[in-house]
Amino acid sequence: MNAVFEALSHPVRRRILALLKDGPLSAGELAGHFDLTKPTLSVHFNKLRDAELVAVERRGTSLIYHLNTSILEEALAGLLSLKDPET
Repeated sequence: MNAVFEALSHPVRRRILALLKDGPLSAGELAGHFDLTKPTLSVHFNKLRDAELVAVERRGTSLIYHLNTSILEEALAGLLSLKDPET
């Protein structure tokens, strides 16, 4: 679960997840939304993949990213379970 929260801690990665909310996008399509180098975006994509927040599918020479909502739901449920029921 720490990898999920670490991945969510960066605004670029949160923006990537928000973009994927509307459906799968290629790495190139995602890159078009940012003024960042490809190596920098690659680090962000890897963090999201390592946290299992995204799944990646290869189509020819393109990498297609899909949002993994079940991991987000699991992280949110874990966070909510920490809330003190008396507050």
